[in-house]
Amino acid sequence: MADFQGTIWRYGDNVDTDVIIPARYLAIADMAELAEHAMEDIDTTFAPNVKAGEIMVAGKNFGCGSSREHAPAVIKEKGISCIVADSFARIFFRNAINIGLPVIEIGEAVERIQEGHEIAVEMATGVVHNVTTGESYQGTALPQFVQNIAKAGGLVNFAKTRQDG
Repeated sequence: MADFQGTIWRYGDNVDTDVIIPARYLAIADMAELAEHAMEDIDTTFAPNVKAGEIMVAGKNFGCGSSREHAPAVIKEKGISCIVADSFARIFFRNAINIGLPVIEIGEAVERIQEGHEIAVEMATGVVHNVTTGESYQGTALPQFVQNIAKAGGLVNFAKTRQDG
């Protein structure tokens, strides 16, 4: 059973954090307002049109560049349920997990997912199903404790539930 299912927003290789959220907006303290500028230097249609529950798909090294935590935060704020990529820059990957934005790497199989496709993602197994084509791709499943962090909404919430429970 899929944890996430939706249509995709498709991006290529080496999408850096300066494109995900341009530095000129980082003085904006309100996350909802800041998120209105997400991806605008690469895709002006993203912020005004993305719908909650949609999925972002990207090529190699997604989230490279500076280590700004704002990058995964604005993607999550806009309603993206998870990101599937060939690979992630390590600091982006960690920042995404820390804020509760699920991410999964599926290697070169990502090239078979095209703009307009609908996919379903099983985080526990790392399997991504392309609903549009009927294909399935084996990704790298996250360890259970990392999945638990994502389900809790991020590392801070996870730590609070562990402390309370």
